[in-house]
Amino acid sequence: MFYRIKNYYSKSADPAPLVVFRIFFGIMMLISIIRFWNNGWIKSLYIDPGFHFTYYGFGWVKDFGEYTYLLFLICAISSLLVAIGYRYRISIIIFFLSFTYIELIDKTTYLNHYYSISVLSFLLCFLPLNAKFSLDNYIKNRSYKTVPKWTVDSIKLLLFIIYFYAGIAKINSDWLLNAMPLSIWLPSKYDLPVIGESFMQYEWVHFLMSWGGMFYDLLIPFLLLYKRTRVFGFILVVFFHSFTKILFPIGMFPYIMIICSLIFFDTKTHKKIISLFKIVTNYLNNKVLIKRKIHNTREFLRLRKYNALIIVLFFIFQIIFPFRYFVYPGELFWNEQGYRFSWRVMLIEKRGYSNFKIVDSVSKKFFYVQNEDFLTDYQNKQMSFQPDFILQYAHYLGDHFSKQGHKNIQVFVDSHVALNGRDSKRFIDPNTDLYNQTESFKHKNWILPLKDEIKGF
Repeated sequence: MFYRIKNYYSKSADPAPLVVFRIFFGIMMLISIIRFWNNGWIKSLYIDPGFHFTYYGFGWVKDFGEYTYLLFLICAISSLLVAIGYRYRISIIIFFLSFTYIELIDKTTYLNHYYSISVLSFLLCFLPLNAKFSLDNYIKNRSYKTVPKWTVDSIKLLLFIIYFYAGIAKINSDWLLNAMPLSIWLPSKYDLPVIGESFMQYEWVHFLMSWGGMFYDLLIPFLLLYKRTRVFGFILVVFFHSFTKILFPIGMFPYIMIICSLIFFDTKTHKKIISLFKIVTNYLNNKVLIKRKIHNTREFLRLRKYNALIIVLFFIFQIIFPFRYFVYPGELFWNEQGYRFSWRVMLIEKRGYSNFKIVDSVSKKFFYVQNEDFLTDYQNKQMSFQPDFILQYAHYLGDHFSKQGHKNIQVFVDSHVALNGRDSKRFIDPNTDLYNQTESFKHKNWILPLKDEIKGF
C-alpha cells in the first residue's frame, strides 16, 4: 500500500488541464461578481440590513458599510489576476479570503454553490495552476513542463465528492417516494414555453425528475472519469445544468459546473482549448516555453512538499464533515442540525412564521415584536424556519430591548413550520426562554420533534 501511494505521488502530468481550469475559473468568478454588483445585491443583502445573521464562531465578521463595495472590487480584481496567472499564489489566496469573508457576513445568503466556490478556491491555493501559460511564467522566467498528477486529480476528487454526496442525499423517502419538493416547485413553472403547461403539471414528470436527479448526481462523476463514457457524461452535464438554469434562479452555478467538468478530459482536449487563444498562446510559447528555463515535476515537489499533506487533511475533512448530522437526534430536514455544508441541494421546501414575544419575567408584562422593524423581507423569510436563525434573532432582540431600558427580559417565540408539503406544525417550544439559551454545537432540545420519519441518508 505504501509503495502504491509513493508511486502515485511521483507520477507527473501535463499542466494543460490546470491552465484551462484556472482561466475559466477566474473568468467565471469575475462575471459572477460583476453580475452580483450589477443587480444591486451588494446594497440590498450586505449594506442595507441593520442586522446580519452570522455563523457560529464568526460573529466578528462584519460588513464595511459603503466600503463593502471595495471588498467586492478586491474579489473581482483577484479573480481576474487568477485568470491571467499573475502573482497567482497571492491572487488566489486573496480571492479565497475575500469571497469567503463576503459569504460569512450573513448566512441568510448561504447556498451550496457559494460554499463550493470557497472550498474549491481554498484547494486551488495549494495547486500550481500557474505552472504554464501564465504571466508568472514570463515575469519569473520559469515554466513547468509537468506537474504532479495528484494536483489535477485533487480537483476531480472534489467535484466527485460534491456530485456523489448530493446524490446520496437524494436517497430519501421525501425525494424518491413523494417527489418532494419538486412536486411543489414544478407546477409553478406553468409559464415556461412549451413545457410549462404541457409537462410541469404532471405528477409523473415530478417523479421522473426526482429519480433522474438522484441517478444523475450518483453516476455523473463515474461517467466523467472513464474515457469511453466521458463525452456522453459531459453532454449530460450540459443538458442537466442548462435545464436546471431554465427552471430555477440559481445564477452562475450551472455554467460554473459545466466549465469545472472539463477537468475530466484528457490533456489533448485542454491543449485544443488553449490553442483557441492563439495570439496569447503563440506569444507565451515564444517568450516562455522556448526562451525561458523549463522546470520539472521534481522541482515542484521540492518547492511544495507540504502541499500534498494539507490536501490530504483537506479531503479527510470533506469526506467526514457532511456526515456530522448522525450525532444529532431527530429529523435532519426538520431541525437542520448538520444540514449545511453537506452538499444537500434543493431537498427541502419550508414555510414558516415566527412571532416573538418580549416578557418581563417579574411583572409578566409582555409585547410582541414586528420583525419587519428589524429584518429585511428575505431575512425574515429565512429566519422563520431555521432554528439557529431564530435563536440568534432572539438574542439580538433581547440585547436591543435591554439597551432601551427594559428589565428582566425573556424572549419567547410562537413558531410554526411546514416541511415538504406537510401541514404546518409547531416548531419551537413556546415555553423556552430563547434569551437564556446559548448557541453551540450541542443538540437544540428546544426544537420540537417532527413526529414523522423521513427515511434515507
